[in-house]
Amino acid sequence: MNTRRFFTCCAWASAAFMAGCGGKILNPHYYVLEFPPAPAASEASLRSPRTVAVRRFESPPYLRQGRLVYRQAPAEIGYYEYHRWAEDPATMVTSAVMDSLRSSHVFRFVKPYNGQGREDYVLSGRIEQLEEIDSSGSVRVTARLSADLVDLHTGAMVWTGEAGETLRVETRNVDSLVVEMSHAVQKSIDRLVASLNDGMPANSEAKR
Repeated sequence: MNTRRFFTCCAWASAAFMAGCGGKILNPHYYVLEFPPAPAASEASLRSPRTVAVRRFESPPYLRQGRLVYRQAPAEIGYYEYHRWAEDPATMVTSAVMDSLRSSHVFRFVKPYNGQGREDYVLSGRIEQLEEIDSSGSVRVTARLSADLVDLHTGAMVWTGEAGETLRVETRNVDSLVVEMSHAVQKSIDRLVASLNDGMPANSEAKR
């Protein structure tokens, strides 16, 4: 029995029980992605004086519904009715990316993009995938992110990258599902930031 079917059966059983006890409505359960604290960057390890502003990551429309997503076929998207995100995944991912950038030693200063600053670069990104995949009797989660970096002085795109991770869910419950989603997102962020680190132009004083 896959995760979706397991929770569907539980939901129907609970609904029948509640109906017999006065018709109480089931309450949704809410989840957040959890990431380990990023290590603080030391001044001695700072690579350059450059600064970056990070736009809020974009996401596909199906991830903006607020509910956890599963797929049983590549072209079929399903939603958990009673298992939802407490916060928009795009907001959580953006915050985690900023924390990773701050600890990566690539930039002197990292801030949210507001269109009014004088940063050297702007980073834009997108959640390409964040979902459960049911296939061949197994349950997995997959996360995939993409991003690009633009030099605000020249308007040139200086880096673009994509990273993803797929992990197996060994314990078939939604808590374990979200834990593995968090791990998959963090691994994707780590790879994306490492690619950015390697792809940055040669260090030089930021243009004024």
